[in-house]
Amino acid sequence: AVKDLVDNFILVFRELLSNIFFPVLQPAIGVGSAFEGWSPREEDIIYCLLVPLQPPRGHIFHLELDTAQVMPVRNFCIRVELECTCTSERLAGGTLCFLHHPEEDLRTNQDFSLLGILCTGSYLDVQKTAHWFHELVKAAWVVLPQSATHRLTLLPSSRSCKFQVTNSDNKRFFIEMMFGVQQGDSDIFLSGQTTEAIFTPSTTWLESYAVAEVKFFKHMARRVPHNSFHLKCLQICARILVGTGFSTYTLKTVVMHLLTTMPLSCWRRRYFLLRLLDIMRYLRCCLEEKCLNHFFFGNENVPEEIILPTAFQTAEPLNLFQHLAQDPAAHPKALHKFDELRDR
Repeated sequence: AVKDLVDNFILVFRELLSNIFFPVLQPAIGVGSAFEGWSPREEDIIYCLLVPLQPPRGHIFHLELDTAQVMPVRNFCIRVELECTCTSERLAGGTLCFLHHPEEDLRTNQDFSLLGILCTGSYLDVQKTAHWFHELVKAAWVVLPQSATHRLTLLPSSRSCKFQVTNSDNKRFFIEMMFGVQQGDSDIFLSGQTTEAIFTPSTTWLESYAVAEVKFFKHMARRVPHNSFHLKCLQICARILVGTGFSTYTLKTVVMHLLTTMPLSCWRRRYFLLRLLDIMRYLRCCLEEKCLNHFFFGNENVPEEIILPTAFQTAEPLNLFQHLAQDPAAHPKALHKFDELRDR
């Protein structure tokens, strides 16, 4: 139902944007725990969907890696450039080329491009894009069939579009629409998602593996035994993690590694407690060694159907516990937190 609602939004957005030069919206992709099948909070699920953005005609997106950043977070900027459309414009007999027509003609004959509305300087701005999305949602809601029986409430968010939909039975759905730019033809995107950083510049986009991760869990669902409990193991461990200081992403990474290194028959229902212990042992071992490798960097066990940039396949493993190796005080604290987690 959530996916259908968002797909309806995208159809209306495309109609509203058909004759203006804003990002071209692609079909939304459900990501995150709710679409992977293991949401840790069943009573208060947030449905996250990533809406890919493609540049409109006459524009190009250039992805620029921030090499000065602190790993393992990879940040990018998206530089927007104009390209010549003189040849295609003669063939189509339509709009004017942004590069080779006087500004006065452009102002008279067609709307300004996204450079003047959604960019800061030459770079696509996350916050301006989020504000634009909020306005699109408000404009589109009144023509959606769901508006007759549901109530829309927009929620504050500076880097995505969050809203609540309430049906006639007062059941609420929390939806977050993120926007992303695809890296080539891969399953890796640059996303406006937030991090734990105190301040993230509005022109900074984070590398997102969410689409690759949801493809991974769909791949495993086709291969595991029909009574597999791998998602229930992940869900229960995620609930135990609450308030311990460990992120659910750490836990998900552990489970993905175990799913690709253990026989899939080991995830049957009768081995449930053993797999919970394996997850805890793996996490403990990673903490002791101050090393938990990111699943998608330099990992030969990534399923072939997940499309990664070539640089990922040849990269050195990326350590998600790098901070434990760099900060002497952080390591004993992490081990103490794990003891609390084990007791739970």
